[in-house]
Amino acid sequence: MYGTITPLFPGLPGGPEVLVVLLILVLLFGANKIPKLARSTGQAMGEFRRGREEIEEELKGMDDDDEEDEETTSTESTSTEKSTETN
Repeated sequence: MYGTITPLFPGLPGGPEVLVVLLILVLLFGANKIPKLARSTGQAMGEFRRGREEIEEELKGMDDDDEEDEETTSTESTSTEKSTETN
């Protein structure tokens, strides 16, 4: 009637595992260095995010420029075709 309980996310650590990892972090780095480590990790993630956003904006700008060039080229070819037809 009562089967085994399977976790919702089997790959993620649960409560006891998280406590063991935190204990190991405190032993390795010391209680004073953990906030500094977390702060520097957060700053690095912010820098990475800003860099990624800048690259995405540049790529979008390049796509927009390509579309404008294609429109200009097609407009020029159409006007050239019209002028040759009238001659």
